[in-house]
Amino acid sequence: MEPSKQTLFSVDVEDWFHILALPTTPDVAEWDALPSRVAKGFHRLLDVFDETNTKVTCFVLGWVAERYPALIREAASRGHEIASHGYAHRLTYTLTPAAFREDVQRTREILEQVVGKPVRGYRCPGFSVTEATPWFFETLVQAGYRYDSSVFPARRAHGGLTSTRLEPHWIQTPAGRLFEFPITVAHVLGQPMCFFGGGYLRLFPYAITRRMSDRVLRQGRPVVFYVHPREVDPDHPRLPMSLARQFKSYVGLRTTEPKIRRILRDFRVGTFGEFMDGSSLGDAE
Repeated sequence: MEPSKQTLFSVDVEDWFHILALPTTPDVAEWDALPSRVAKGFHRLLDVFDETNTKVTCFVLGWVAERYPALIREAASRGHEIASHGYAHRLTYTLTPAAFREDVQRTREILEQVVGKPVRGYRCPGFSVTEATPWFFETLVQAGYRYDSSVFPARRAHGGLTSTRLEPHWIQTPAGRLFEFPITVAHVLGQPMCFFGGGYLRLFPYAITRRMSDRVLRQGRPVVFYVHPREVDPDHPRLPMSLARQFKSYVGLRTTEPKIRRILRDFRVGTFGEFMDGSSLGDAE
């Protein structure tokens, strides 16, 4: 598949109680006592991908991999790429460089033990790499990662790097190079907007997502789609939150699976690792 023409589909493998930055978000010490739904939603996604023989990249929380190793091995056995989403789902800019490195290194080692193959990719919770984390990319290289998909090139509630390149590219750090896959945005009235994952995918009608995807592809960029298992499990429990956050977190949950099916029908989908390995960027800067 020609890298410049393909889209990339990803799943952030986390549970319904992993919504960030809420007063009611439970601490990691409480997670084992909560009714987990991640296996149900993730199995549903894997079955949907099987219908079109689609292979995707799964950014898995270390905590999920420890609790459900057979689930992650099943995803790998179905041909999906396993990557890291960190261990405890903490916002990057709330961590020290040392705490971040411990988290990402621990998670990579857990995942590699579970699936028995190298884990090369990472995505931070909430796309929470910012100007306040200048050590982020170098630390990932030091922790053994080859690529990242954490940069959200627009403003958002948490995270966001507004002055960055929009296409996949190499980043040079003192520790070595890292291939960055920014989350896809399209400019509308001069402003970068996302239509391709999470609440954005759930909120916008599919016709708009399709139109914006075609625009991005015509610009020579791959579209990065992303979803979470809870988004195909609309009856999952809810965390207490404000009405505004309820809208952002739960709008359009019943539209997610039909939209995924249309994406898989309308676009050629591959994994992040495949794109990096086949990219014509090669040894470019």
